[in-house]
Amino acid sequence: MTHIRSTRHRFHGHIAGAGTSGGTRLVLGCWTRTPHGPFADVMVAHPDGRRELLAPDEWVADFVAGTYEFDDVRILPVHAQRTGTAQNSMWHVAAGPLAWDFTVGPRDLLGYVLRAVPAPIGRTLTFTRASDVVARRIMPGVRTLGTAGNDRLEWYSASDLHGLSESTATWDGAPLGAMTDMTPPPDFGFSSTPRQPSLTALTSTVRGDFRPGNNPRIS
Repeated sequence: MTHIRSTRHRFHGHIAGAGTSGGTRLVLGCWTRTPHGPFADVMVAHPDGRRELLAPDEWVADFVAGTYEFDDVRILPVHAQRTGTAQNSMWHVAAGPLAWDFTVGPRDLLGYVLRAVPAPIGRTLTFTRASDVVARRIMPGVRTLGTAGNDRLEWYSASDLHGLSESTATWDGAPLGAMTDMTPPPDFGFSSTPRQPSLTALTSTVRGDFRPGNNPRIS
């Protein structure tokens, strides 16, 4: 396939993460502005440690699986419907065997701090280097800067943070259990989502090459 080269790929949207008492950990990426248009994808860490990506098309599957680490990648319809992003907003995610509903809770204290940072400054690599030091201290396992797959550099620029007040999910119709913290960390890449179930507004920037159609794990 054609080699598409770009030095920087920027994704604007939200990441939601929650654990379940059955041991499954879920991470939703809901992106409103990307080089590929709007889309949603779900990363699933199963109780046995198997890491699976649910992606809506080959482009998303190639890019995400080339940036993070998975044991299985499946292409199937992924839909994320929401009433908003503020407190009490309700989200419904449908992705093949997964049905996930969650409600956005109050803004976290860190969310107020993030909202005070001007967006043009918060998205810079210089600011992200400084915030990475803080993130590692106050949110163990969370990094805002790191080396991703295929020699890519990725940095996260968060602009808001809410907890989740409710979360229920099923897999092939079977309940996955009550909402819990994200433990153990899902280990998809250099960074984990916050331990507490949460919804983060952010911009993700990935710097590096992209060669679509070059991932043998996609099924």
